[in-house]
Amino acid sequence: MVTVNLKSLLIFSAFLRVFLIVYGEWQDRHMEVRYTDVDYLVFSDAAALVAARKSPYQRSTYRYSPLIAFLLVPNSFIHPSWGKFIFSASDLLVGFLINAILKLRGVPEKLCTYSVMVWLLNPFTFTIGTRGNCEPIICAIILWIIICLMKGRLVQAAFWYGLVVHMRIYPIIYALPIILVLDPLFFQYGTKPALVNWSSRKSKSHQTSSCKKLMDPYCIWNFLTSLFTWRRIMFGFISGAMFFLLTGVFFYLYGWEFLHEALLYHLTRTDPRHNFSIYFYHIYLHYEHEFSSLEKLVSFLPQIMVQLVLVFRFAQDFPFCFFVQTVAFVAFNKVMTAQYFVWFFCLLPLILPWTNMKLKGKGLVCILLWMAAQGHWLMWGYLLEFKGKNVFLQLWVAGLLFLAANTFVLINIIQQHTYSPVFQQSSPAASKKHVKQG
Repeated sequence: MVTVNLKSLLIFSAFLRVFLIVYGEWQDRHMEVRYTDVDYLVFSDAAALVAARKSPYQRSTYRYSPLIAFLLVPNSFIHPSWGKFIFSASDLLVGFLINAILKLRGVPEKLCTYSVMVWLLNPFTFTIGTRGNCEPIICAIILWIIICLMKGRLVQAAFWYGLVVHMRIYPIIYALPIILVLDPLFFQYGTKPALVNWSSRKSKSHQTSSCKKLMDPYCIWNFLTSLFTWRRIMFGFISGAMFFLLTGVFFYLYGWEFLHEALLYHLTRTDPRHNFSIYFYHIYLHYEHEFSSLEKLVSFLPQIMVQLVLVFRFAQDFPFCFFVQTVAFVAFNKVMTAQYFVWFFCLLPLILPWTNMKLKGKGLVCILLWMAAQGHWLMWGYLLEFKGKNVFLQLWVAGLLFLAANTFVLINIIQQHTYSPVFQQSSPAASKKHVKQG
């Protein structure tokens, strides 16, 4: 039997991505349906404007940080596919970082490799970068933040966290679990936090009691009274300073146009075009009217409630917490497009070694159900987009079914997960001494 190691897997994946980039150039020239993502054309136009010392926001629909346009400036003088190679290299880096995180947690090499395959050989993920989508860069930074936290490099983690929130606003949902993790029970002065080894993971019977402990009122009270430790304050200060520094610099360069397009737009976005979100049909019907406070609350309240429950239940197992948070955030968001799925696909390999779900059983059922619900939605989307059929209502019902499928899959993943905090707790005496010092 042929064994696959990380090096051979990365080399194969690199050749596959180079082939797809080259093939994409051919398809763009010879076929009606382009391989290249329309967002990549927007990135390239914005980069050309930056190269000409103009604002990238002169390109309509460019709603990203100027950093993306800066990265793609070589598109203008090296090759138009430069950005695709950058994004695909980030895609490969994600695979490498997944392996590094699992190694730090003591996962056996064979299981690490299989988990990395879930990312590198996933058709959805390897087409993301080669089509010219920037999400692999965001995924790589998030995984690097996880590594920094695991190694106790809080200054680095805070720096990169401020950067990634500036580039993409959605990682702000990870702020609360990170703050919860920066507990004196795990982080001692002058020492790295001790990690719980994969081999000592708790059985499923201990999962519920461990999780319930986080919901205990006494634990919540202890958290509130010890919230302002110097590590938490330092993390908040450095990440906030990084975010506001970048925001301030680009506001100085590009003015209110930058602030609206790169940040405020994403906080208030209501897209009337068809997308996977259950809210799209209501937005489409009432797009010309101002939404009431009640309507805004109805769309926001389920999302924030689910986020809080997941955070306080799974924060100490923060890679898993990040994953379930992201799935829930995407599923309940007012706008949901296919590229959002990569946000949780990069975290999926981090939780596989702790799942009790078998691929031949519930795992296969969940995969097929999720793909079928998505395929069903895409069928109606095709009839609307390309055939001009009036199927808005059917598309909305398909969105409801897709939400139900996402919810079913998420519940099953949670039920089959073996809860395993990342860090070992220090002795009570040592933690009390540290709290006094902090």
